[in-house]
Amino acid sequence: MALKNIKSNFALLSVLVSWVFLLSLTRCKNGNENISPLTNSWEIAVPHQETPKGLSSMNAKECGVCHKQHYDEWKLSTHAHAWTDMQFQSELKKESSPFMCINCHIPLQNQQEFIVVGLIDGDIYKPVKKKNPKFNKSLQQEGITCVSCHMRNNAIIGTTGTTNAPHKTIKDSKFLSEQLCISCHNASAVITPTLACTFETGDEWKAGPYPGKKNCISCHMESTMRENAPGFGIKKSHSHYFAGSGIPKIDSVQTKMLNGLGIYPSILKSSYSKNDSLFFTLKVKNEFAGHKVPTGDPERFFKILFELKNKTGDLIAIKTERIGEQWEWYPEAKKISDNNLYPNEERVFNFSHLLKEEGQLILTVTITKHRLNQAAANYNKLEENYPLFISIFNKAYIFDVK
Repeated sequence: MALKNIKSNFALLSVLVSWVFLLSLTRCKNGNENISPLTNSWEIAVPHQETPKGLSSMNAKECGVCHKQHYDEWKLSTHAHAWTDMQFQSELKKESSPFMCINCHIPLQNQQEFIVVGLIDGDIYKPVKKKNPKFNKSLQQEGITCVSCHMRNNAIIGTTGTTNAPHKTIKDSKFLSEQLCISCHNASAVITPTLACTFETGDEWKAGPYPGKKNCISCHMESTMRENAPGFGIKKSHSHYFAGSGIPKIDSVQTKMLNGLGIYPSILKSSYSKNDSLFFTLKVKNEFAGHKVPTGDPERFFKILFELKNKTGDLIAIKTERIGEQWEWYPEAKKISDNNLYPNEERVFNFSHLLKEEGQLILTVTITKHRLNQAAANYNKLEENYPLFISIFNKAYIFDVK
């Protein structure tokens, strides 16, 4: 099956073109094996960067000396755990995991232990690797770190073009646009019949009502007025929480949630007569996201749970609903269903029950946001301290039946 083109802006176009051109000049022989050059942008890491003059390292902690608020926010983001994430590391250890998966999680060549220079017979599972002599392990552990987005050509890229910074700074707001976000958050390809990379947030946004009005940065890096660094004056800045699902990568870190759903429950009476029909509606609307919800990893989903209990806690009735994709991964990766909510789409879920017993009853309505289900977590041998979901709505309705 052919790969779909995955647009990537992580490397400056001129650098990528020159590298690919040089690699493609020859199709060389290595013994009896043909070595094919890398030709797709997602196969290539951002070329090696040198630490800019004025800085002693490229690590986030050094950036945080001056940009303390930005650094403190980044530490709470899932970007900071892009490499150390237990689910990703589990996927990476599988034989079916190809070499280029790391290029979104640790995009700089400095972060990668090996440099891939070609493919034996064009096979993605036979990369030709050489040891990276300038591999920076501490930078690798930071995942999507400051320099992942703010460094190219050995200089720091910003949106203001500060001239009196202690390091070389280049102003390039076009580079630091939503296209940089989409370069990773729109990776969609069928790698092998049983392996698919399907992140289509960028395409969802482009097909929605907000291009030209709002973008990734508008929502996920909200504007704020503050000093970017001490002594540089208060000016427009952006938060670096990269708020999203809100599901943390480890249970000791609480990330910032950006909930796309508007949730509108109906109202129940305080009392009903025996043999009345209880009828409850819950409307949810993708009111705040410029893409589908859920989005990103196809294993994400929302679970809506209705539970009716008596005052002693005995379960009388239960109903569950699900919003998300369903995939079959073996023997061939394919999407079975998809009821994700489009921007501004709304859906109504109903719960009804014939009230046959008298006394006090409690209807609990819960909406949880899930990274993956328990079966997938068990398959990936994820530990107990790996959070699988968070609750985004929970309300109990107490009423009497007479």
